[in-house]
Amino acid sequence: MSLPVTTREHWISSEKGQLFAQDWTPAETVGEPILLLHDSLGCVTLWRDFPQQLARTTGRQVIAYDRLGFGRSDRYPGALPLDFIDDEARRFFPLLQQHFGFERCVVFGHSVGGAMAVACLAQHPQAGVALVTESAQAFVEHQTRDGIRAAEVEFARDGQLERLQKYHGDKAFWVLRAWVDTWLSDDFSDWNLDAELTQVKCPILSLHGEQDEYGSAAHPERFTSVPGVPTMLRLLPDCGHVPHREQQPAVLQAVSEFLQRYLP
Repeated sequence: MSLPVTTREHWISSEKGQLFAQDWTPAETVGEPILLLHDSLGCVTLWRDFPQQLARTTGRQVIAYDRLGFGRSDRYPGALPLDFIDDEARRFFPLLQQHFGFERCVVFGHSVGGAMAVACLAQHPQAGVALVTESAQAFVEHQTRDGIRAAEVEFARDGQLERLQKYHGDKAFWVLRAWVDTWLSDDFSDWNLDAELTQVKCPILSLHGEQDEYGSAAHPERFTSVPGVPTMLRLLPDCGHVPHREQQPAVLQAVSEFLQRYLP
C-alpha cells in the first residue's frame, strides 16, 4: 500500500517577480528531493499527476515551479534573453534551495528544462546528487527547429492559442513567442551544452522517445557521453516528446531503478 502524499503550494519572491511552486511530500520521505524543471510551454499544472506518482514511487519529496512568465508565476519583464538557460540556473535555482531548505537534490528536466538542469549542476556542482534529462536538447538541431516551425503554424490556427491561455492566462502569447523566437533566432543557432556537461559530476539518466518530434537520439547520446560519471540511456519506443505523459509507467520505473542503483 502506497504512502499518502501531501501537496502544498508556495510563493517565492525574486527580484523580478513572484514564482509559484508546489511540492508533493510522502508521509515518510527518503533521500534528497527531486526538483522538476518544465519545458518551453510548460508549467506546474501541465506535469499533471506525474509529480505525485514520482513521489509515491521514489519516496522522495518532489518540487516543481513555474518559471517567471509561465503558469501562475508573475509576468516576465521584457523579452526572454538568449542566455535564459544559464540565467535560470544562476538566478532562480538558489532561491528554490533557500525556500525549500535543501542543499542537494536530484534535478529532473523536461525538454529545455533538461538543459536548465544541466546548467544548474554546472554552476552548482555540489548541489547535484543525480541528473535526469527527459526529451532534452543538448544543442540546436535542424529537427528541433523544424518541429518548432510546425508547432508555430499549428498555434496560428483558430482557437489554438486558447490552449496555452488555459495554463498561462494573458501571458500565453509571450510564452509562445519566447519559445519560437528564441529557438529560431540566428543568434541562438550555435547554442550547446558542451562546456556545461563537462562540469556535471553526478550520475546521469537520459530518457528520450524514439519518435520525439523535437530532437533525435543524438541528444541523449551526448548527455550520456560525459566522461568520469555513471550514465544510463533509455530510448522509449513508440514515444514522442512527453514520455512522462505518454509512457508514465516506463519513466517511473526507469527513474526509480536509476536512483536505487546510484544513490545510497
